[in-house]
Amino acid sequence: MTIRQALLSLLVAAVLGMAATAAQAQTFPNRPIRIIVAFPPGGATDVIARTVGAPLGQRLGQSVVVDNRPGSNGNISAELAANAKPDGHTLLLGSDSLWGINPHLYRKMPVDLRKAFVPVANLVTNSLVLTVNPAKVPAKTLPEFIAFARKASPPLFYASIGNGSQHHIAMELLKRTAKVDLTHVPYKGGGPAAIATVGGETVAMFGGGSVVPLVRSGKLRALAVTSQKRSYALPELPTIGDTYPGYAVTIWQGLFAPAGTPPDVVEKLRTEVQAVLRMPEVGEKLRNAGSGEPSLISAAEWNAMIADDFVRYGKTIKDTGIKVDN
Repeated sequence: MTIRQALLSLLVAAVLGMAATAAQAQTFPNRPIRIIVAFPPGGATDVIARTVGAPLGQRLGQSVVVDNRPGSNGNISAELAANAKPDGHTLLLGSDSLWGINPHLYRKMPVDLRKAFVPVANLVTNSLVLTVNPAKVPAKTLPEFIAFARKASPPLFYASIGNGSQHHIAMELLKRTAKVDLTHVPYKGGGPAAIATVGGETVAMFGGGSVVPLVRSGKLRALAVTSQKRSYALPELPTIGDTYPGYAVTIWQGLFAPAGTPPDVVEKLRTEVQAVLRMPEVGEKLRNAGSGEPSLISAAEWNAMIADDFVRYGKTIKDTGIKVDN
């Protein structure tokens, strides 16, 4: 074979490959789409998957099936999704904790997330709320709480939903930023942590949407939120960044596809998902469930957020020595 013939063969192969990819995108999807979720049915993440999945299926002309695979803080679901055929018919609903925290906590991850997946679309963002027991803590603002905590001896106890959780990381970041000492008490989930704080076993905690009713009933007092902008659920609260510029912890959930999924398929999914997120009824349902605010950021902005969380959470975990049993 001459050099010219070899080059011609390569060109033909490339053209055929591009044609095959385009054809695949045009025929996608040709069967039901599975969204693998790392948490049991009924939780906030499951609500997100089902709220987005139903109208997404209608737009794509195929049903969307939610496959709940809880365990190992999302690692089990990630491994399952990573090994799926990369054709867009299997997606992973992943969180900031899976991408930004797990790789620094677990001695051995089942897959290298940054190599095994391609981001499709960010679905929601949310913030955590710094709350205190009003009977134990007189502070009504974040600066007052920090001043109160600095005088406490022994240090105040704070609750989290578990070692290495966003709630734990958020408080450790606040401790380092504000130069204050607090003692961590991990619980198995948001419910037990909230019960402990309401009951006075601990006096402070970061909580998600589930603590909003406790704040509104007066059982907990909210001081500030972790996001860069004010919360839609508690718009009267300042951000922690208002007091400590640069502090921000944004909770996010998004869809990922196995590496190797054709770019045209990924783009089609991203376009349709964002169309779903623009539906007023979808946003209302997500907000009312406390699942978060629909996110319409670009792929580049989301990639930057993922990379920033990986670096920032990794540094916090290393500096504080946070560990999990694994």
